Amino acid sequence: MDHHVRKKNSNKSTKQISFSIDTHELDHHDHKHGFLKNTHQRDHVDVTDDELVPLPVYIVNGVFFTLFFSVAYFLLHRWREKIRNSTPLHVVTFSEIAAIISLLASIIYLLGFFGIDFVQSFITRSSSYDLLLEDEIEEEEENQKQFEQQHSIVSCSPQPPQPNKMMIDSSASSLITIYDEKDEEIIKSVVDGETPSYSLENKLGDCKRAASIRREALQRMTGRSLDGLPLDGFDYESILGQCCEMPVGYIQIPVGIVGPLLLNGVEYSVPMATTEGCLVASTNRGCKAIFASGGATSILLKDGMTRAPVVRFGTAKRAAELKFYMEDPVNFDTLACMFNKSSRFGRLQGVQCAIAGKNLYMRFRCSTGDAMGMNMVSKGVQNVLDYLQNDFPDMDVIGISGNFCSDKKPAAVNWIEGRGKSVVCEAIIKDEVVRKVLKTTVASLVELNMLKNLTGSAIAGALGGFNAHASNIVSAVFLATGQDPAQNIESSHCITMMEAVNDGKDLHISVTMPSIEVGTVGGGTQLASQSACLNLLGVKGANKESPGSNARLLAKIIAGSVLAGELSLMSAIAAGQLVKSHMKYNRSSKDVSSIVASS
Repeated sequence: MDHHVRKKNSNKSTKQISFSIDTHELDHHDHKHGFLKNTHQRDHVDVTDDELVPLPVYIVNGVFFTLFFSVAYFLLHRWREKIRNSTPLHVVTFSEIAAIISLLASIIYLLGFFGIDFVQSFITRSSSYDLLLEDEIEEEEENQKQFEQQHSIVSCSPQPPQPNKMMIDSSASSLITIYDEKDEEIIKSVVDGETPSYSLENKLGDCKRAASIRREALQRMTGRSLDGLPLDGFDYESILGQCCEMPVGYIQIPVGIVGPLLLNGVEYSVPMATTEGCLVASTNRGCKAIFASGGATSILLKDGMTRAPVVRFGTAKRAAELKFYMEDPVNFDTLACMFNKSSRFGRLQGVQCAIAGKNLYMRFRCSTGDAMGMNMVSKGVQNVLDYLQNDFPDMDVIGISGNFCSDKKPAAVNWIEGRGKSVVCEAIIKDEVVRKVLKTTVASLVELNMLKNLTGSAIAGALGGFNAHASNIVSAVFLATGQDPAQNIESSHCITMMEAVNDGKDLHISVTMPSIEVGTVGGGTQLASQSACLNLLGVKGANKESPGSNARLLAKIIAGSVLAGELSLMSAIAAGQLVKSHMKYNRSSKDVSSIVASS
């Protein structure tokens, strides 16, 4: 191939350049890769500053000046109409978007025009360097080709399959996601409302791909980025139909370990998932104090999940008749038989009824094995209601849940009667430990507990809130072990008691928690991270030898952890260390807003 370059005479008024390439030969390799390869050394080309602009400068300037004033007038006219019509300025049409882009382009050109000589000189150097570099690359490729032909080297490695999408590093600080044509069509159909977002898993058969497409569609519809929300590194198949619908990523919560917690003679390392600084450190100090004093004792008082449907009759008399029937011990075996057939673990324990006019609320309580048991008890209740319909055909079932249960709401019935696991945990903390580890005195702790946790909570009208921060520990352990976070409300019902014992030298502390609602199977407990935390505690999954014992042990461990947290926080308040410790552990000067979570 002969390569000739003809340059026009320099003309500063026109500032133009013309390259003419005569291509007589292109080998097959060059066509395949899109390169023009020389068989001879390419002549060095000197390009002057005047030859870089393809059109005369006065034409280019005229175009951009006209564009600038035209789109500026158009936008001002449109915005004035929006202000008059009370239309939000951020609501723009396609023509307005094009006008804004044109305005920005003309501004950039006009600003850059005054430094065009500098830009031209820079481009000249870059172009010359690129031409020389291309020559070197092509010469090296030709030499490699000749070498392979001489040694009969044939490459048989198959090309790797193209993924559905790829990440291209377009700059040092950002990543652009490019989807293939098929995924792009699906994204557009979701954005346009043609494909429901919730149907992507069924349509695609790939939960990870569905989450990725839904995430991209969401970003385009809202115009907001989800760069900080991780997508990769999660098993989306595991949550399908169980934990979360329409996922677009997952939240990262750090997990800290407290302990060893010496409870009933056994040491436990308790996982806590939290973003509150000082919480893990404080609870860990409480564990240290309990361990140094010989450990804590935790006792299960009651175990039964509840569900309370509401039914209505024509008269209050008929509602009372069903109440008497449900509470009659003679009928319990029949009701239990109907209830228990829904599960091999659910066993009816009792029914408590309450009347409001002609409406009857029946609070069923049953054991649920190692499951938290809401679904289990609901199925059993439905069986009983179906059976009662035969003897009470005028019974109108208003709802399977009438809030007499009471689930995920603060309620006196849970505080008094209990729900889930009812647990009490106690420990005697030696005077030396109180002084050296907790940095306070027994008398100060007893006085503070009386005035804060008991009197102060009573003045506030607290319902089950006679404690310092039980919900802190319950929430953290719930998140780490896959429990329902919303049930932290009733599970955190707790009364903390403190008194001086052994002639006032030592401290007796206890927490009574009547409604800890936990399970070790079902729901979020089957997720990999939460399952690992349950395994750390030795309560992963169902206990085949003693059904329900794993869930009961988890409730005891939570109560023991609450005891440690109460002990440490109350000591910090008594010693005046609360503000100081939070300023040390709960404050950070590091800006993490720009950190993107790695997957």
